[in-house]
Amino acid sequence: MQLIQPRRLQSGDTIATVSPSWGGPGTFPQRYAAGKAQLEALFGVRVVEMAHTLAPPEFVAANPKARADDLMAAFADPAIAGIFATIGGDDCIRLLPYLDLEVIRANPKVFLGFSDTTSLHFACLTAGLASFYGPSIMAGFGENAGMHAYSIEGLRKALFTPAPMGLVPDNTEGWTAERLDWADPALQSQKRQMQPAGSPRVLQGQGQVTGHFLGGCAEVIEMVKGTAWWPGLEMWRGAILFYETSEEAPPPRYIKYWLRNLAAQRILPVLSGLLIARPDPLADPHYQAQLEAAVCESLAEAGLENLPVLSGLDFGHTQPMLTLPYGATARIDCDSASLTILSAGVV
Repeated sequence: MQLIQPRRLQSGDTIATVSPSWGGPGTFPQRYAAGKAQLEALFGVRVVEMAHTLAPPEFVAANPKARADDLMAAFADPAIAGIFATIGGDDCIRLLPYLDLEVIRANPKVFLGFSDTTSLHFACLTAGLASFYGPSIMAGFGENAGMHAYSIEGLRKALFTPAPMGLVPDNTEGWTAERLDWADPALQSQKRQMQPAGSPRVLQGQGQVTGHFLGGCAEVIEMVKGTAWWPGLEMWRGAILFYETSEEAPPPRYIKYWLRNLAAQRILPVLSGLLIARPDPLADPHYQAQLEAAVCESLAEAGLENLPVLSGLDFGHTQPMLTLPYGATARIDCDSASLTILSAGVV
């Protein structure tokens, strides 16, 4: 799949922040400020807000066109090198009628976010632009007591380095989904409790497969299905689907329902492989195993017991977090339970 790759980011660039979903910065301004400060300090960039980035959450919720206008203005501004989402939410799909994909196509630049931002990644795909599934300002850059080294290194490779990202390393820092109240500024300096990460696991499949990245947050993918942003079958052919669930931890039976739809669309049979993120378990220690079982059961129903599936990767709703470039070529190696990104995300 050929997508336009944006220019790499570098120290001194201007990054625009947008709030395309929930008005998180207006709700917890100190959390947004912490994320902005850490982004600027770590990567040497200058961060600017668009007109409604910091607007009250009530205004953001009521005005999807204003959110879309911010995004379009950021893409159209030649002084802006990258656009980062401040936070996710649950209604980014409402921006669909107000986006001009020609503006996105004509002004390729780094676009970064995850969770509800999945909708906009599919808009970028439709426009022909490679975007990036990775941390947001408030969930990632604003991590309590500072960003994780694993997240920082992933961002540098994906956004700042015009070379293949290479083997995805094991996460030796551990992972966290501990909930600390963003309304309490004193907790911003308190490191969240970490859990042992372990290594990715092969759930099924053998040997090596290659393909291009497509995917995102499972619940948001459901919102995109059937819209003008939904990729045609040829775009899915040979893809490695990366798939993760939100902090709401949808019941595993829902995963079966959603994957049955992908099977009915004939998408599952044309995939090269599947990546499953480490989920936020919502205090259920059995959730990950139940989710993995639902995936394998759905694939078996579709006669795809040999489709390679690698699980336990860090691109979901836990921290630290990888950054994955849409459209980049990657390889799943079932023998070593590893993922290697074979192409660069930027030029």
